[in-house]
Amino acid sequence: MLSNKLQSKPMLSEDEGYMLRCLEIAKNGLGTTAPNPMVGAVIVYNNKIIGEGFTSPYGGSHAEVNAINSVTDKALLKKATIYVTLEPCSHHGKTPPCADLIAKHGIPRVVIGLMDPHTKVAGKGIAKLKNAGSEVVTGVLEAQCQAHHRRFLTFQEKKRPYIILKWAQTADGFIAPTKDERVEIPEPYWITNAYSRQLVHKWRSEEQSILVGTNTVLEDNPKLDVRLFTGKNPIRIILDRKLKITTDYHVLDGSIPTLILTETVNKQLQKDAIEYGVISFNIDLAKQICDKLHQKNITSVFVEGGSKTLQTFIDSGLWDEARVFTGSTYFNNGVSAPKFKGKINETKSIGGDTLNVYTND
Repeated sequence: MLSNKLQSKPMLSEDEGYMLRCLEIAKNGLGTTAPNPMVGAVIVYNNKIIGEGFTSPYGGSHAEVNAINSVTDKALLKKATIYVTLEPCSHHGKTPPCADLIAKHGIPRVVIGLMDPHTKVAGKGIAKLKNAGSEVVTGVLEAQCQAHHRRFLTFQEKKRPYIILKWAQTADGFIAPTKDERVEIPEPYWITNAYSRQLVHKWRSEEQSILVGTNTVLEDNPKLDVRLFTGKNPIRIILDRKLKITTDYHVLDGSIPTLILTETVNKQLQKDAIEYGVISFNIDLAKQICDKLHQKNITSVFVEGGSKTLQTFIDSGLWDEARVFTGSTYFNNGVSAPKFKGKINETKSIGGDTLNVYTND
């Protein structure tokens, strides 16, 4: 007889199994669908998948449309079940309502992972489907669907972008050398290895925007792109209170859409791909940044530094994840890593570096 420790986990139900497939393919939209959610849809007839799809890049077709279009014999739709991670939309946006399309094809059963909190949907899609005669099942793998749609849910429910903090620290707890050391030896001070740095570029490709402060730009002149990975460059968000950053820095080269948040704007600085926004740097800075990004329909932001900028979000409690690398090098002195408390969700080793992923619980 097997001990309790060796007993297998409960098997998934049929609906849960197909919803798991929805979540699997939905990840193909990561980094391209925002501000739309990255939804996955699967169509099943007679215990066989006959169609599936995920959300196209922003402005394109939704997952349900792509799944329906992938079905070769459309006559089977009238006997099929469609699985979808998020409630089908019921309003006209850049595309027609998905609930209407499902009803048009007479799909008799709709299985939904999560209700859409968007005010234009919020149960209206389900109501449309029921009125059209479809059986609607909700809440299948709901917790997994919530985790998958965390960026979209945070934006809709908390009225701010999903915030990921990232930094690398030495074994003795520093994220950068002293300014004197930088002047004496201006070459880059890498804390992590090439594998970790490539992973960071992958992460950049998955988020809608990336944010750094003035000192990070002045000291490192970063490009904030995804050159070490294949994907879409995030929108660059730069904090520049006194407009100290000049046009010879990469962030002002106009190659990537960039938003400069500052106290005052010189209209002569405005140019293609470079936008300026005014905020106050005296009170509630993190909150104002979140409000400004929410106004710009930016659903996620990857905060890369520096220490003061990271600490601002931490002290305000406005962060969702922190991804912290610890390298094997020692600085003995320098800029201290941010101080924070969070729950460790994951720890892994990457070629000698240690990565800890925290959540703000």
